[in-house]
Amino acid sequence: MKIFLLKSFKTLLLSSMFISTNILLGQEMGFDEYNPTSTLVVPGAEITKAKFPFIDVHSHQRDMSVEALDGIITHMDAMNEAIMVNLSGRSGESLKEKVDNINKSYPNRFVVFANVDFEGAKDLEWGRSAAVQLEEDIKNGAKGLKIFKSLGLRNKDANGKRLAIDDPRLDPIWAKCAEMGVPVLIHAADPKSFWDDMDAKNERWLELKTHPRRKRSATDPAPFEQIIQEQHNVFKKHPKTKFINAHMGWHANNLQKLGELLDEMPNMNVGISAVIAELGRQPQHARAFFIKYQDRILFGKDSWKPEEFPTYFRVLESNDEYFPYYKKYHAFWAMYGLNLPDEVLKKVYYQNALNLIPGLDTALFKE
Repeated sequence: MKIFLLKSFKTLLLSSMFISTNILLGQEMGFDEYNPTSTLVVPGAEITKAKFPFIDVHSHQRDMSVEALDGIITHMDAMNEAIMVNLSGRSGESLKEKVDNINKSYPNRFVVFANVDFEGAKDLEWGRSAAVQLEEDIKNGAKGLKIFKSLGLRNKDANGKRLAIDDPRLDPIWAKCAEMGVPVLIHAADPKSFWDDMDAKNERWLELKTHPRRKRSATDPAPFEQIIQEQHNVFKKHPKTKFINAHMGWHANNLQKLGELLDEMPNMNVGISAVIAELGRQPQHARAFFIKYQDRILFGKDSWKPEEFPTYFRVLESNDEYFPYYKKYHAFWAMYGLNLPDEVLKKVYYQNALNLIPGLDTALFKE
């Protein structure tokens, strides 16, 4: 009996030592902790300044005081950013104040888009009143309209029901943009993976784990496909209105489908904000897509973090292989450069934006 107990104790001790050794060696960790440094040695270098001046059509600046603009312009000059489009322009006096500050400091380097508060939409007259306010905002200096994802996800009408993007009560707003000749930059829904099961097959599992409020379902608030279709219904119903579909309409992971949508809706353009990781993992296919639809794609970044812009420049401009992305919960894979031709780069960086957004200073883009 003593011999048996001694052997059992030795087995338990060895097992404990093996487990402890594994932990000490770092072999026991979660996926969210595992972030290895690549040992691959290949040519390539970070690109900190864009090859051509660019227009960021998708930025958000809450503080547009003259002092804040002084700090922002320093980063813009270092990156070769010619014009920033602040999509958080709001409306009324708040928008006028932002435009006034721009005019006092850097009148040709910043523009703002107006916003509409859709909460509590009541009837068609409500839509007409919102369009009147939008017209006033445009006359006060707004260069376009930004639609946040709250429309379709969170906004409710006067009866407490989810306000659909294609609700006819909103038609006067889209029509007003066509009348005034300004574009609508619209963000609808979220990545499709947010609606998928949160399991080992979900590419955005880590993002959902770290940001659980982003999880969606068919009833919270509606199916992904339904919200996206509502957006497309508006594009088709208002063919004279120019739309910029933010985040490539959440189809950057399916460029064949996105191409079909662009072919179907000639008034739809796409911005690349927050989806560079999708493009950087399919360099050949994405390069061909950019060349084919070079007149319909616009540069945008979304969150204002100057240290993240070099990844965009490197994906678009270089032929580099297997370089890191900056945010693991967005993409746990490496990036590859598209090596876009100069004529395509110029269109993505600024020419397409100049064609869509009125009143920008073309002198900033001398070729």
